[in-house]
Amino acid sequence: MTRVTLFIDSQKRLTGFECAGHSGYAESGSDIVCAAVSALSLTCINAMESVAGIRPAADESDGHLIVTLNEEQLTHDAQVILKTFEQGIKDIAASYPKYVRFHRMVK
Repeated sequence: MTRVTLFIDSQKRLTGFECAGHSGYAESGSDIVCAAVSALSLTCINAMESVAGIRPAADESDGHLIVTLNEEQLTHDAQVILKTFEQGIKDIAASYPKYVRFHRMVK
């Protein structure tokens, strides 16, 4: 199962996210759920750079990704991109609840 955690601060701003685990929907290379989460995550990171003009900290290893923004990076554009990411993950989790779990965490 893939677990996606969206980080929020005390002011309810989105500050990053973590994706952990393989969905297990299908074999590696054929797993559409894993591909959807991966594509959405990478698009979010790329949009931070190309649209918002910021470079979030990103740490990636097999089946694990953590993306964080510092205080100066919590811009309006970054919030819109992260809220779009959140909506996409919620939609995937609603369609594939056995394979993707989503929650928010104050960090």
